[in-house]
Amino acid sequence: MSPAAVTLPAHAKVNLLLRVLAREADGFHGLETLFCLVSLADTLRAERTERSGVTLDVDGAELGPVDQNLAVRAANLVLEATGHRFGVHLTLTKLIPVRAGLGGGSSDAAAALHAVNHLAHHAIPRHELLQFGARLGSDVPFFVMGIPLALGWGRGERLLQLPALPPAHVLLVTPPHGVTTADAYGWVDAARQSAGRRGAVALDLDALSRWGDIGRMAGNDFESAVFERLPGVRAAYEALAGTRPLVCRMSGSGSTVFAVYRSARDREDAQMMLGRKHGRVDAVETMAGPPAPPVAG
Repeated sequence: MSPAAVTLPAHAKVNLLLRVLAREADGFHGLETLFCLVSLADTLRAERTERSGVTLDVDGAELGPVDQNLAVRAANLVLEATGHRFGVHLTLTKLIPVRAGLGGGSSDAAAALHAVNHLAHHAIPRHELLQFGARLGSDVPFFVMGIPLALGWGRGERLLQLPALPPAHVLLVTPPHGVTTADAYGWVDAARQSAGRRGAVALDLDALSRWGDIGRMAGNDFESAVFERLPGVRAAYEALAGTRPLVCRMSGSGSTVFAVYRSARDREDAQMMLGRKHGRVDAVETMAGPPAPPVAG
C-alpha cells in the first residue's frame, strides 16, 4: 500500500563542462555537458488529496504562476498517465537560488515525478519517467536518473552515467543578478555571429575521474557572454578564481559561479576571503551517491 504523503530532496547541480552547439531548425541548441550533483537541495512533499489536480505551496523564492511551475507540470504528467485517480498537494521548500544555473526548477520537477509516481504505486516505469523529464526541460532527465555524475548531450536527454568523483568541498557564489536561460542563449548567438568555427574537443573518460584533469578541461560557453553583460557575475568569478581552487566555473547559464577545493580548510579560507561582497555564498559538497529516496509522511 502506497503512503498518503512522501517527502524527498531535490538536489542542485553544477556543470563542470558546458558547450553550446549549433542552433537547430526548431530553435533549440544542442549541448555537451558534464553534470555533477551537489548537496544543496530543495525539499518537496507530495500529499494525496481527494480533490483533482495539483495545488502548490512554496516556502522561499517567488516562483511565478502555479500552472507554469515545473513541479506542478511534472505532477500533472504522472496524474494524467495514471488516469487522474487522485489529486496532489505539493509543498516545496526552496533553498536553491532561482535563475542561477543550478537546476533548481528542473530538480523540483524530477522530484515531483518520483514523488507522485510513488503515491501511484510506481505505475510509471523509470524509462517513461525519463521521457516525461525530457518533455519538461533539458536538465530534468539528469535529475530523474538520480546519479551523481553524468555526461549529457543533445538537449540533455541523452546521458552517460559515470562513476562518482571523489567527494569534494565546493563554494557556490550567487550574485544578485538572475539570468534567464532564454537571454543567455540569445547572448551566445549574438556573440557568435562574428566568430569563426568552434574548436574541437576530446573528452577522456579516464580523466573525468580526477578533479585535477577536470580543472584543466572545464569550460562554459555561456561565461563570456554573461560576463560581458553582467559585470557583477564577472567580478564574483574573478574573486572566486583568486582563491586558488582546483576548478572554477560558472554553472549552467548563470549566474552562480562555483569553485572546487582540495580540502575543507581551503574552502573555509576562501569563504573568509570572499565574505558576502559578491552575493550569497553556500558551502556544499559534491555527491558521491544517489539522493535519498522518498520518505513516507
